Amino acid sequence: MAIVRWADQALHALFAPPCAACRGPLGPGRVGPVCRECWCGVRVVSPPWCDRCGEPLKSWRHGPEVTTTCVRCLAHPPHFDRARAFGLYEGPLRQIIHALKYRRHQSLGPPLGLLMRQADDGLLAGADAVVPVPLHPWRRLRRGFNQSEELARELGLPVWRPLRRWSLGVPQAGLSADLRQANVRDAYTLKRRWIGAVASRPTRVILIDDVMTTGATLEACSLVLREAGVEWIGALTAARAATLSAPTAGATQPPQRPRGRHLSAPRR
Repeated sequence: MAIVRWADQALHALFAPPCAACRGPLGPGRVGPVCRECWCGVRVVSPPWCDRCGEPLKSWRHGPEVTTTCVRCLAHPPHFDRARAFGLYEGPLRQIIHALKYRRHQSLGPPLGLLMRQADDGLLAGADAVVPVPLHPWRRLRRGFNQSEELARELGLPVWRPLRRWSLGVPQAGLSADLRQANVRDAYTLKRRWIGAVASRPTRVILIDDVMTTGATLEACSLVLREAGVEWIGALTAARAATLSAPTAGATQPPQRPRGRHLSAPRR
């Protein structure tokens, strides 16, 4: 009897794998290795938000005057021009991103990329290329891929890879804001082939990453791009860890690829 139960469990695991996010049954409506309930449980980042960094705001009014810029961006304007994210880094979306990064479910790159396209707020239309945030070579070797590149390929623009991360550092997860900034300070540099190659560089780019927390990584990459002569820098992530909850954040629908259109094809 024990052998029969073990065989039943093995067959179930083989032919009916669990949801990569909640570990429950995938059921109908699944997208990739994630069930419909988890996709629908993602909270979307909705206005009002900071016009610069995309941080959800409690209201459009902040202080005595109406503003659409958060206190942090007013005090220390970032080197990027505008940042947006699809959902809040919590609950199902957190688990979906963890499944992509740490459990190597690379098939989650396309559906997450489709959701990012819904949140671009016009960024993609005005850009020449997308720039994935690079991993240190050792970390990429251990993981087997760069999740930022997996997302960048789905955004319909040429993928430009001018950056490299030369210092390994420690993972950003769990660090305070100050330690995050220190951890990535001078960690990124321009690849040798792009030094001096001004004429062939895109002038309007969008940095791509999976999660924006304090913005330290995007800031460090933006500084290198700015010093390299890039005129306009946007940032687009699948999720952001917000200090405030977006008041109008709500459930989303599972990502669906529009019929008759291949979204990963470069657009000029």
